[in-house]
Amino acid sequence: MNYLDFEEPIKELHTQIEKLKESEKKAGVDMTAAINELEDAVKKKMEEIYSNLDSWQRVQVSRHPDRPYTLQYIEHITGGNWIELHGDRTVKDDKAMIGGFGFIDDMSVMFIGQQKGNTTKMRQYRNFGMANPEGYRKALRLMKLAEKFNKPIVTFIDTPGAFPGLEAEERGQGEAIARNLFEMMKLQVPVICIIIGEGASGGALGIGIGDRVMMLENTWYSVISPESCSSILWRSWDHKVTAAKALKLTAEDMHSNKLIDGIIREPMGGAHTNHTLTFDTVKEVIKNELSTLMKMDAATRTHQRQDKFCAMGVVVGG
Repeated sequence: MNYLDFEEPIKELHTQIEKLKESEKKAGVDMTAAINELEDAVKKKMEEIYSNLDSWQRVQVSRHPDRPYTLQYIEHITGGNWIELHGDRTVKDDKAMIGGFGFIDDMSVMFIGQQKGNTTKMRQYRNFGMANPEGYRKALRLMKLAEKFNKPIVTFIDTPGAFPGLEAEERGQGEAIARNLFEMMKLQVPVICIIIGEGASGGALGIGIGDRVMMLENTWYSVISPESCSSILWRSWDHKVTAAKALKLTAEDMHSNKLIDGIIREPMGGAHTNHTLTFDTVKEVIKNELSTLMKMDAATRTHQRQDKFCAMGVVVGG
C-alpha cells in the first residue's frame, strides 16, 4: 500500500499490526486483542487526519497512485456491459480520452473520460491522461452520437491538463476545447460531469459542461495546478501549498462558490481505500441525477444548463 507524507502515523500503525500478525504466526500466540486495538487506533487516526485535510493535502489524495481511474469506474458501474468506441475520424484514436456506450442497470448511457495509467508503460500509453485535440474531437463525436440516439452522457474528469505539446497546438488544441464548450452547451440530452481526480484547466473543462457537475470529496478543479501557479508567481514550486489554498480549488470551495452542483463523499481515507464503495456511491448518484434530468424536456434542460454557466462570475453591484 502506498502512503502519502501526512499519512505517516497511519503507516506506523499498519506496520505494528503486520509485526503482530507475523509474531502470532511464528510463535503461535493469540494476538487478536492487541491487533483489534491497533486497528481501532488506525480508524481513529484516519478520521482525525481526513477530517482536517488542507487544500494541498486534498490535491495529494486526488493523485494517489492507488486511486481508481475512469476505466475502473465504467467497468464497475456497467458490470462490464459496455463497448468502447475509438477515433475522431480525422487524425487518430487518442488513448488519453476514452468513451463508449454502456448500461447502468437497464439504461443505456454514453460514458466519456480521461484515462491515466497504473504503470509507467501505461502512463506513457495514455499520455498521463493529457488529451490531444483528437481526444476532444473524439469526445465530441461520441456526444453527438449519444444525442442522435437520445442517450444521456456521463463524463469522468481526471487530467493534469490538455497536452501542451507543439504538435497539439498545431492541430488546434484551443479550438477543439472551445468547440466542445460550445457544443456541450446545446446538447439535447442529459449531461452529468464528475471530477474523480484532477480537474485542471481547459483540459478538464473540455468535457466538463453539464446539467450536473459533481466533484468527489478529495479532488480539485482549477484553472491551473498549485505547482504551476507557484512557478509563475514565485519562480519555484516551493510555494505550492500557499498556492493551493489561494486557488480555492477543493470541492468545498467550488461548491460554496456555486461552481459545481454537489460533492460526492468518499470512504474514510479516500477513494483509494475502498474502490467498490466509491464505485457504488458514484453509480447511485448518477442514477438519481439521471432520474431527475430525464423527466425534464430538452429545451428546459439546455436553458438551465446555459443559464447556470452564464451566471458564473457575474457580479451585480448594490
